[in-house]
Amino acid sequence: MESTKTSFNKSMSLLDATMLVAGSMIGSGIFIVSADIARNTGSAGWMMLIWVICGFMTLTAALTYGELSAMFPKAGGQYVYLREAYNPLVSFVFGWTFFAVIQTATIAAVGVAFAKFTAYLFPVLDEDVYLFVLGDYRVSSAQVLSIAVIILLTFINSRGINSGKLVQTTLTLIKIVSLLLLILFGFIAFKYEVWNINWLSADIWALRKLNFDGTLEEYSTFGAFGAISAALVGALFSSDSWHSSSSVAGEIKNPQRNIGLSLALGTTIVTIIYILTNLMYTGVLDLHQMVNAPKDRVAMSAAQEIFGPFGITIIAVMIMISTFGCNNGIILSGARVYYSMAQDGLFFKKVGVLNKNAVPAYALWLQCVIASLWCLSGKYGDLLDMITCVVVVFYVLAVAGVIRLRYTRPHLPRPYKAFGYPFLPIIYIVMGTAFIVLMLIYKPDYTVPGILIALAGVPIFFFVNKKQTKHV
Repeated sequence: MESTKTSFNKSMSLLDATMLVAGSMIGSGIFIVSADIARNTGSAGWMMLIWVICGFMTLTAALTYGELSAMFPKAGGQYVYLREAYNPLVSFVFGWTFFAVIQTATIAAVGVAFAKFTAYLFPVLDEDVYLFVLGDYRVSSAQVLSIAVIILLTFINSRGINSGKLVQTTLTLIKIVSLLLLILFGFIAFKYEVWNINWLSADIWALRKLNFDGTLEEYSTFGAFGAISAALVGALFSSDSWHSSSSVAGEIKNPQRNIGLSLALGTTIVTIIYILTNLMYTGVLDLHQMVNAPKDRVAMSAAQEIFGPFGITIIAVMIMISTFGCNNGIILSGARVYYSMAQDGLFFKKVGVLNKNAVPAYALWLQCVIASLWCLSGKYGDLLDMITCVVVVFYVLAVAGVIRLRYTRPHLPRPYKAFGYPFLPIIYIVMGTAFIVLMLIYKPDYTVPGILIALAGVPIFFFVNKKQTKHV
């Protein structure tokens, strides 16, 4: 029988935790989603405002989570916060949705993104190259490569936290430097005529739909709200997983201080990089070029303007590094949530066991299996749209939980208190709730299935809880 450990190894420094946050946030989104944002907003001013709103929401949530992380520095992060602020049902519904779709489908999507951009260098790995065909069901080279990458990263993380953090910190530093260099060269290749078109137009703050043919469509008042919420989906997805360090609290040195600090530092770094990257885009590409970027790959179009034909290769390599590191962080942090659920008796017992390397190996490999199935399904992209609304629901609940805990458990030690309390948390709750409502009104085909997936966790909780009670 394989020997096991009873506690995590506290070996992650503040730098490691910060790079986990930043690296889990930066995947392929910043290279792609600006095309859809430009389509929905039709102006450089509104496009940048969407990124600023997203950055504000992310930073506010991260600063608020700092109080929760200092109060409950335990593995599982958001799962633990929801359990302590509300009850096991709420936390289980989050954990169920996290395992069933949020984390595993994201791992699949990021893995396939890695494969798609690898295909620029090795066309045999393209998503249009099929290795298996059975009727309408097909398995492509990209899907197989994505599964191989997920398995490799799961194996690396099963060898211990030091293996996972080494990959994460190294690759995140590389991609931050690479993005900063891309921004620098982009501003060096700055085109005044393009900048003037984007920023000196009289319509800079006109919110309109920009079509592929360059025509503009005016929104009604209600249509404008729908466009803003649709534009925010891509930006919020690109900034998701900002809470990763809270999930590995058991492995961070001085967690009461370093978790909150890593959340603040990581989200600040990424927010600044995202805003600068989009400013750079508007200096080398006009909105029409962004909207018509092949397969929405704005960064590739920008790189071609900056570096010429070689720009495609540069961006392909950058995105390969970015998505590989992003998936490592998501895989590493996600397993700790399932571990915490198992510790509460609400998941498979073995998932709550640490291996000889002091990591939850069963949780890692179970996550690997589900993510691989999503890769084979080919439906991960649709599911990510479906659960964006649900993700924000849980963020709003956790932020509201800070306020709730101030009243229900006022005597709990709070080594760090939420910055701007209660104003910033309330502003986030209002903005998050508005986003949820708008998504339910204007994107019901995506949001309702996501809500239903989450609600499916309610009967599962009562079944699991009843079964656990019988064994007590």
